[in-house]
Amino acid sequence: MQITQTHSEDLRREFRIVIPAADLDTRLTHKIEEMQPRIQLKGFRPGKAPTSFLKKTYGKSMMGEVVEAAVSESSQKAIKDHELKPAFPPRVDLVSELSQVVDGEADLEFTVKVDLMPEFEIADVSKLQLERLVSDVSDDDVEDALKRVSEQARTFTARPEGEGAELDDLIVIDFVGTIDGEEYETGKVDDLNLRLGSGVLIPGYEEQLIGAKAGEVKVIKATYPSEYSNPKTRGREAEFTTTIREVKKPDPLVIDDNLAKNFGMESLAAMKDRLREQLKNDMARASRLHLKRRILDALDQAHSFKLPPTMVENEFEGIWKQVQAELQREGKTPEDEGKTEEGLKSEYHDIAERRVRLGLVLARIGEQNGITVGADEVQRAVTLRARQFPGQEQQVFDYYASNPQAMNEVRAPIFEDKVVDFIAELAQVTERKVPREILFLDPDEAEAKLKAA
Repeated sequence: MQITQTHSEDLRREFRIVIPAADLDTRLTHKIEEMQPRIQLKGFRPGKAPTSFLKKTYGKSMMGEVVEAAVSESSQKAIKDHELKPAFPPRVDLVSELSQVVDGEADLEFTVKVDLMPEFEIADVSKLQLERLVSDVSDDDVEDALKRVSEQARTFTARPEGEGAELDDLIVIDFVGTIDGEEYETGKVDDLNLRLGSGVLIPGYEEQLIGAKAGEVKVIKATYPSEYSNPKTRGREAEFTTTIREVKKPDPLVIDDNLAKNFGMESLAAMKDRLREQLKNDMARASRLHLKRRILDALDQAHSFKLPPTMVENEFEGIWKQVQAELQREGKTPEDEGKTEEGLKSEYHDIAERRVRLGLVLARIGEQNGITVGADEVQRAVTLRARQFPGQEQQVFDYYASNPQAMNEVRAPIFEDKVVDFIAELAQVTERKVPREILFLDPDEAEAKLKAA
């Protein structure tokens, strides 16, 4: 066996490995000799078939396993002899023709590419200065939540015959949409319950139903938004033949103990307490999301080191596939976003590098501080996912039980959250009160608004 290092740069090492055909033949002979006592062939006593005969009979089919074992062993030897710490399973590329190797006509020659784990020091997380966005739950917040919840229990009464629909009425309609006189997919709906003013349908449609009466048929023209999800109807005017089946007006909204009892609570006061707790929990989750983002940003800024190329490329490929699928679904191109494809790829490549860098940093912090994810924690997460598929729970459990990669995808975010919480306890965190509407914004939007303020 000959192992030659051919490349050594940053975090990548490459080797050229040659295993002589004679060596492979010796390995094949040993493998056959190990199996010989268990082989029974017609015309030979059990375990007594000659090695030469067995090699002639089974040699070619067994040589594939011999080659695979030789590649694995020699690759690991190259890694061990050079005291390398791989960040990824080594990539093997054959140089010689596999068919000739199996036939014993050529030496086994291949290259091995190894990405290494970077060496880096973890920043002192206790010195990180972070800001936690928080907001108080006011009485007005509780009242607003109470009104939103009570709307779920609101009842409606049919308007007298001949009375037109008003804003906030509930109407039941059928409609058939046409573009340039032709019906189109998704343009036909029956028995749609529509609250006028809800903005559920495309702009300009609901307004034309104000004053509509039960039993009436109206032809409504409206234009799909230019950013509409379906590229076939995006920006185009459609004509909707709409049949109004029912028109109902909202009954007065009564917020009292009876309303609370309809939701399974003893009194209106108890319902308000429950809503207040829910709002507090919602705000706590939103606050944690912002803090987590700030922690990740701080870690990213505090660490700069070379990244394993294969890790970055694999991460980028996964991200780019999602981006392409999204663009295709929306019927858009990078140019529609005011960017070139290369420019967009560069942006997402930077995101891939950030993800890999943060993944390595969080893994190192977790390792140094004994942070682990228990089997019970993973099982609870899988159970939650299974509940999202009523009637198919067992299939979901079986899928994760037989798919280690999928199980790792469940474990990874749990581990990340535990490390983030650990950092939050050690870091220097100050609280900043903000309006609740800021708290529930995306972290980037919230940051922009806070800076502008």
